Amino acid sequence: MGKQKTKKFAAMKRMINLKDHRIKEKDRAKAKEKKKKDPSELKEREVPKYPSCLFFQYNTQLGPPYHILVDTNFINFSIKAKLDIVQSMMDCLYAKCIPYITDCVMAEIEKLGMKYRVALRIAKDPRFERLPCTHKGTYADDCLVQRVTQHKCYILATVDRDLKRRVRKIPGVPIMYISNHRYNIERMPDDYGAPRF
Repeated sequence: MGKQKTKKFAAMKRMINLKDHRIKEKDRAKAKEKKKKDPSELKEREVPKYPSCLFFQYNTQLGPPYHILVDTNFINFSIKAKLDIVQSMMDCLYAKCIPYITDCVMAEIEKLGMKYRVALRIAKDPRFERLPCTHKGTYADDCLVQRVTQHKCYILATVDRDLKRRVRKIPGVPIMYISNHRYNIERMPDDYGAPRF
């Protein structure tokens, strides 16, 4: 009885380097020539365009009526806390609020199934404005972050920690969240609602 040879898994054939001296000179990979930088040449760098609506961190586009982008979990937690979404938003901001729901958020609620049918009925409320999505896929977090970066007129309503962390990096976007059975707002200057002279 001879010994059985065990088969090696993921064994690869050894490849010769393209710069190896054993390869013919015409087939060899050529070494990259380094260009000497001219010290007197102007340095170009790409700087992200800053939106004109921001005065440092102060967002001039925010003002009543407030446009509030609502996330899936915000609706679910509002139901758990027994809060009327539109009324509680108005109690928080002391002004008219228009909640907005994107197609992604709507699709996310529909995917949750029968357990969250109350959330779906609330999302289909005529007081909620619908925002159509043009991108592929239904990942709501990316969609909301993209919208908030493009248009600085929104307040983002969410309870999701990861989403909050992502939105905090974007200047001039306030975040609405739920704590102690009421809505609170984060990063909202006091004088947004004050009349400007």
